[in-house]
Amino acid sequence: MTSRKQWFTSLKSIVFVCIAIVAAGGQDQASSSIPASALTTKTVQAIGYEVGAGSTKVDLKNTELAPNAAGDAKVEIKSKAGRASVDVSVKGLPVASNLGTEFMTYVVWVVTPEGRSGNTGELLLNKNGDGKLSATTPAQTFSLIVTAEPYFAVRTPSEMVVLQSQMRKDTKGKMFPVSEYKLMKRAQYQKMENPLALTLDPSIPLEVYEARNAVEVAKSRAADKYAPEVYSKAEASLKIMENSLAGKVDKGTIAMNARQTAQFAEDARALSVQRQEQERIVQEREAAAAKAKAQAEAKAAEEAAEAKRRSDEAAAEAKRKSDEAAAEAKRKSDAEIAAREAARKLAEDQKAAAEREKQELRAKLLEQFNRVLPTIDSDRGLVVNMGDVLFDTGKADLRQQAQLALARLSGIVLNYPSLRLSIEGYTDSTGTPEFNQTLSEKRAGSVHDFLVTQGLNADTLTAKGFGINNPVADNKTAEGRQKNRRVEIVVSGEVIGTQIGAGK
Repeated sequence: MTSRKQWFTSLKSIVFVCIAIVAAGGQDQASSSIPASALTTKTVQAIGYEVGAGSTKVDLKNTELAPNAAGDAKVEIKSKAGRASVDVSVKGLPVASNLGTEFMTYVVWVVTPEGRSGNTGELLLNKNGDGKLSATTPAQTFSLIVTAEPYFAVRTPSEMVVLQSQMRKDTKGKMFPVSEYKLMKRAQYQKMENPLALTLDPSIPLEVYEARNAVEVAKSRAADKYAPEVYSKAEASLKIMENSLAGKVDKGTIAMNARQTAQFAEDARALSVQRQEQERIVQEREAAAAKAKAQAEAKAAEEAAEAKRRSDEAAAEAKRKSDEAAAEAKRKSDAEIAAREAARKLAEDQKAAAEREKQELRAKLLEQFNRVLPTIDSDRGLVVNMGDVLFDTGKADLRQQAQLALARLSGIVLNYPSLRLSIEGYTDSTGTPEFNQTLSEKRAGSVHDFLVTQGLNADTLTAKGFGINNPVADNKTAEGRQKNRRVEIVVSGEVIGTQIGAGK
């Protein structure tokens, strides 16, 4: 296996790619701001790990890009922490540049069942192509992949997948299908017309070249113009890095400055493409408005010319043309009335279409929630019912079944950031009012805290206990009391409008 030193020595110069990713608008989610032509998709299987079951292992199976590579990952989700710890170990990976001179390092990614990918860190290799990485993730169901990348701070995995997780016979967990997740096409990192040519020095940390490359990538996407406040930090950080390199300080400090530079550069690139896309949208709107105005003015000029011609004819043929002018005036009046009516009808249609979209989304969410937990539609919003069986008797601790259900529920809600969740705890009438009030508050709080660990914004969540209030069944029967012991999650928000089937 070729070592990094041999790699540096065997190449006198390598062309570094200076391509940035073009934004197409959208969520934070990094791949949503990249044009579809720059992306490809891939499907893998995710594993849902057992909370509090101790550590377990999965294999990292090689692809055709790295036939001699192998690895595994140890995963553990501690019940109190609510986060998965991941320890990755690989062997026999080729030097990244062997897959193409545009690639310089490897990155480990977590891919959720919804197709979202997250950069968990850079995988650094020794001379034998072996490496380890320890990381954590709030996800509890995910797949692991390893990709070759131009620098460590990328936000979307490249299509150069060299390893991906595979369940063992003794793995503690269940298989889940993963929606298609997005990968950056290799062509997006390949050589441009005027690439930056650099000579690699084996005594210089690889992070230095990654940092220089990242700054050039950001600059090639006009980050100095569209995101100067962040790009200036990248340049300043690059200068600090170069000074530390020239001053021959320790390699740890140089590498630290280099990684900071790469991160600033990636932030500047992402902000630049986002702002360029916003500028493009504004320009298109302004151009459309200008075109519409010109067409309106041309039409008005034509109408004015026509009116003058008719006026001249009316002057020549007084009586006859006066009658014709009166008839024309009436026609125009009718046309204006018709135009106003058409405009009113269009506004009503647009309003109705918007309401239909909200109703369709509400119905879609109702169906998705019902697949996880019983859900009804009400004038307060979509009410998700967590029955008493999801808690230990008389306690507020969430059972594993409840955690899995809430994890799936949060995966749906994360796609709609404007949704609001009101978490309400209720009990039956057994016991003292003080005990029941406290228990209902703790159960609502447990659900609130778990949803926050799944990535939901705490500002969009409220939790409150109502004790024995608002029973949904008769507390005189065991069945009725069980129905009253519940936690309701009321999902609401402007984006889903009013109750399905409610009157307008």
